[in-house]
Amino acid sequence: MRLLARLAAPKATAHAHCDLPCGIYDPAQARIEAESVRAICEKYQQNADPEFRTRALQIKEERSELVKHHLRVLWTDYFKPPHFEKYPQLNQLFNEATKLAGAAGTKGSTNVAPADELLAKIEEISKIFWETKQG
Repeated sequence: MRLLARLAAPKATAHAHCDLPCGIYDPAQARIEAESVRAICEKYQQNADPEFRTRALQIKEERSELVKHHLRVLWTDYFKPPHFEKYPQLNQLFNEATKLAGAAGTKGSTNVAPADELLAKIEEISKIFWETKQG
């Protein structure tokens, strides 16, 4: 049994400031979903067909939820205390962005304005993200 445990034991230990060595996180995932939400809002406004609108609402809500998911992953898994110290506005940005992707924002509205606001917040987060990758 000890031989099996020794053979199965890891040969090396990797250390990273995030879950896996960097390169797996990217705010582009949230941005792409938010762009999809914006496009759905535009198409929804242009089409009166009830079946189309029902399906558009369903997809928009799914995409809004994916935006929230990708933002939460960045917020909780990528960004660490030194980032929040250097960028004190970061928690507020994430809070505002996730709310804009929620029921009070894109998930609960077919207006383009909340989607534009969401995209602007994601852009601010993205700028900070890429600044942290330089260091």
